[in-house]
Amino acid sequence: MQKNRLSFSSFASNLIENIRRYKNILMALKATIFKADLQISDMDRHYYQNHVLTIARHPSETDERMMIRVLAFALHASEALSFGKGLSDVDEPDVWQKDLTGAIDLWIEVGQPDDKRILKACGRAAQVIVYSYSSVSNIWWGQTGSRVERAKNLRVINIAAETSLALSKLAQRSMQLQCTIQDGQIWLGSNDEMVQIDPQVIKGA
Repeated sequence: MQKNRLSFSSFASNLIENIRRYKNILMALKATIFKADLQISDMDRHYYQNHVLTIARHPSETDERMMIRVLAFALHASEALSFGKGLSDVDEPDVWQKDLTGAIDLWIEVGQPDDKRILKACGRAAQVIVYSYSSVSNIWWGQTGSRVERAKNLRVINIAAETSLALSKLAQRSMQLQCTIQDGQIWLGSNDEMVQIDPQVIKGA
């Protein structure tokens, strides 16, 4: 019996040590910095501006997810809009906009956040928008939709999997990007390739 206790104690001690090492490795990993010169011609909002973006990509973030963040920025661009810490900080979104008092006007999530995170964001911000993508979006929304239906300040927009994959191919450490928006039609790309984007609103605010 005592031998079993010693074995378990040794196992637990080794497990804790391995977890600590894993955390140290994660902390040692640094975000990869991407730069983007983004020219926006939004005829629907009459917004024409150039934004020089510095994008910190978390070690676990894919090119696909990062480019959806860039798309979200382009669609809501303003002088007050900025990237949040996103994956690096659970208390910040991927993109957000605050007013001069620090109140959150807009909170943008990318991917498939759980219902608790979405509802918490809805309680903190005037407007919350989720940009979902990938082939599992339908499954995610089927599990999550009914739980967030009561959130009146929430919009959920899906980007087709083939579109998000096409956007991922635009990712480079230094990017020259153009985004054109007219009559709800969206194009984002570079001088070499443009991707047409047809967002699907699956929940309106």
